[in-house]
This record gives sequence, structure tokens and C-alpha cells, in this order.
Amino acid sequence: MSSEKVILHRSLKIDLPKGQSAFLWGPRKTGKTTLIQSLFPKSIAYNLLETDTYLRLSKEPFRLREELAEIRTVSSNEQPIILDEVQKIPQLLDEVHNLIEQKGLSFFLCGSSARKLKKGHANMLGGRAWRYELYPLTSHELGKEFDLMKALNRGLIPSHYLSDYYAKSIKTYIQDYLKEEIQSEGLVRNLPAFARFLDTVPFNNGELVNFSNIARECSVDSKTVAAYYQILVDTLMGYFIEPFRKVKNRQIIGATPKFYLFDVGVAGGMSQRTLSINKGDEFGKAFEHFILMELIAYRAYSERDFHISFWRTKDGLEVDFVLNHGEVALEVKGISHVGTSDLKGLSAFREEHHPKHSILICQEPKPRKLENGITILPWKIFLERLWNGDF
Repeated sequence: MSSEKVILHRSLKIDLPKGQSAFLWGPRKTGKTTLIQSLFPKSIAYNLLETDTYLRLSKEPFRLREELAEIRTVSSNEQPIILDEVQKIPQLLDEVHNLIEQKGLSFFLCGSSARKLKKGHANMLGGRAWRYELYPLTSHELGKEFDLMKALNRGLIPSHYLSDYYAKSIKTYIQDYLKEEIQSEGLVRNLPAFARFLDTVPFNNGELVNFSNIARECSVDSKTVAAYYQILVDTLMGYFIEPFRKVKNRQIIGATPKFYLFDVGVAGGMSQRTLSINKGDEFGKAFEHFILMELIAYRAYSERDFHISFWRTKDGLEVDFVLNHGEVALEVKGISHVGTSDLKGLSAFREEHHPKHSILICQEPKPRKLENGITILPWKIFLERLWNGDF
């Protein structure tokens, strides 16, 4: 299936007042360029992935100011000036700052990583630009085009989900990340060690991060592994989920985070995992990963900014996701029939923390409310309610 055959309406709402600038961050190929072209079709645009544009402005950043000299005020150009992949030339942000202050221009600044800007102490415009984030596709955006097994195998990067050649595209994506984002940006000194680290990441996806064990596998120290994970976070390739720390009676795990890659298909491609049936441990892990990505995207697009954590005790009781400091407890199971043993984690969490909502997300066909207050929700209904803002 070709991506041109499906018109996607993204859930990210960008409504800039006149004269307001903004950053848009998101992993490569999530559709940032397509989105901004649809939002600002008449904007003056600079794409720093174009070699001639990059060379011209990297050698002489002041050229941006000279080329925009005829634009005296924002009123002469109703749409913001677009700088795509702005992290490639951090010095341009000084020129942008000056043009905002001196000429009243507005800018829409897109990038796949703020790491190079922050590490180089680049001008982040001191609050003059709003921040937006774009994620891979969601079930809400795809609507009737959404298929769970397709999403778990292909992931939700638009060109991967909508292509029959997704396996090759995912492989190329992973190779390009190592080459373009890491090597070309000089983010690590020891590229072979980082490549070994990347090999371990998908097999630890969604698990407690044991920095010492991974360090031994990569022949580096644990501080280096922690720094490597931070590179993935800063380049928008993954997320730490911290443990829920509101300690009451039980001994809980309160220091070790979990890590999830930003896309379930990329995680599967890196581990060479292919799902053929909607059951089993591998399906369950991918299903949990998918639900987390929906939560993260909804949080950003709804601007609700709730906290996401997990809860686990030292004797093995667990709740996959705890939202908003304990108001909502979510357990994700890739099962079609919920038994008593599947409820132990949620029951223990309810006993200690009394959340407003305790939900087990699964593949049962109908929702039901148990006497102990736990709600069993089919995943489709959970996602409908999530995107409707019911929680």
C-alpha cells in the first residue's frame, strides 16, 4: 500500500498567534516536514538536509539575516519562516533570536534532536518559542486504517506502516540513525561500542535497565551505558519510565527505570522479531509497548501533561503504567481471557494507593467491572476512551 493513497489527519494541533515562534521536535520520518508544509504552505522555508542550503548557512550563518532582510515585520509575511532540521546548524539560532527581536519575525523551527543544541549551549530563544512534539502515528489518527498486528510488526512511522516494504525500510532506518544521528553529529567517540550497545537495547526494551549488565556486554563502564541511553532520549529515540515512588507498606523498586524505544516497529526490527499471532510473551511485550506510545502521544497532543510511571514490588507484583501520580493504574495483558492471577498487581496497588481508575487492558471482547473495583477493558474501547479524554 502506498502512503499517497491514505490522507492522514494528525492529532497535533498547532495554532500560532501572529508573531509567535515555535519549535517542533520529533524523530526522523514521523511526518514533521509534511505537517508544516500543510500548515504553512506559503512560508519561506529552509531545509538544512539540502546540501547547498546547509553548506551556505553553515559557513556563513549571517546569510539568513541578509536573505530575510526584505521582510521588515511579521505583517509582511503572515506565516512563520521555517527552518527544518535546525539542530544541524546551532549558530543559526543566534540569527533567529536577533530577527525575532529586531525585525518582529516569527519562526517555526523543526528538528529531530535538541542534544547538539543543548550540548553546544546553543541559543534556545529564552522562552520566545513554544514547544511542540510529533510522534509516530496513533490508532486515533489512522481510524479505520488501523490494524493492531500491522502496527506491532511495522510500527507507526508513516512510511513504514503504510508500505508493504516495511522490513527493508525499518532496516535502513536503523542503519541511517547510527550513521546520520550519531556518527555525523559526533555524539559518541567510540562508535563500535555504541553499536554494541544498540544491539542490546531492543532485548531490554520495556524491562528494568541494568546498567552494569549491559556495560559488561558492551565492554564499557556503566556510566558510559547511562550516557548512551541519554543519547537515545535526547535524540528522541526512546523514553525512560521511572518507578512510582509513593511508598507505603510494601518494599517497592524505587530507583531503577524502564526504557522503551520510541516505536514498536523499530524495536521489533532491531531484535528481528516478527509476530504471526496475537498471543504469547512477545506479543504481550509489543502490545504493552504500543499502549505506552499511545499514552505518550495523547499526553502531548492533549496538553494534559500527566506523569507516567510504573509500580513494581520486590516480590514481583507490578502495574505497567501509573498515571498522574497514582490517579490511574493500568495493567496491559495481551490475553483474551482474564484470570484471577492476572489481577494481583492491580489489586495490590488498589489496596495501598486507592486510584480513581484501575484498568486491565486486554483482548477480551466486552468491558466489565469487577466487584473489587477493577475494570476490564478491550483495548479498542480503552483507546477510544483515552482519545475522548475520559480518564
